[in-house]
Amino acid sequence: MKDLLKKGIAECLGTFVLVFFACGVAAITGGNLVPTALAFGLVIVAMAYSIGRISGCHINPAVTLGAFLAKRISLKEMLVYFLCQIIGGFLGALLLFGVAKMSGYVLAGDACNSVITGAMSDVGAVFGSLIVELVLTFIFVYVILNVTSEKAKLGNLPGIVIGLTLTLVHLVGINLTGTSVNPARSIATAFGALIFNGNADPLAQVWIFILAPLAGGALAALVYNLLHKEDKVEEKPEE
Repeated sequence: MKDLLKKGIAECLGTFVLVFFACGVAAITGGNLVPTALAFGLVIVAMAYSIGRISGCHINPAVTLGAFLAKRISLKEMLVYFLCQIIGGFLGALLLFGVAKMSGYVLAGDACNSVITGAMSDVGAVFGSLIVELVLTFIFVYVILNVTSEKAKLGNLPGIVIGLTLTLVHLVGINLTGTSVNPARSIATAFGALIFNGNADPLAQVWIFILAPLAGGALAALVYNLLHKEDKVEEKPEE
């Protein structure tokens, strides 16, 4: 129980840092492609080498779901990770939006995601956003499952590989959906936008950025289980 608590705190801290710094860069720069993509990638690298040895540095429910389905973690761990990631993301959003509000700074785009055309009434745009988020999350989680496998034998390199992959994912997706691939950070910023800016649009769209990333994470685990059976960790996950 003590170890699980430490893991939960680590996930909470990591998600807090992700939302405050990476979403902060996205909001301050108006979602500028390169700075935003680099911010998300660099946060992952920093957190991977800070909390990775404690919790694995998921800081993303889609990654946690993929790890569970790949039998890397137990059901209890998955549920604790989910809760702590959402709490950490929410705290990061509260600080980000709160500081901006106190200073009179209007966050460009509210640091949130949006459907491809910005119109929820456009079925094609919603469907396109779902596909983009699913594919990007699938690639991200699939890479994570591979590079963190014991058989990969990458030593201390996985954190860098994962950070670069997230940077690549953002370079592709920022101008399409804002790139979520992470339900916790989308939920956090959607509520932040509503609470501090009175903007309900992100909350109305947030289901897309919950459903698609989770589906992408599950698909990544399915493909990994099919193609890399020999790489699966032999040890039984902690109950």
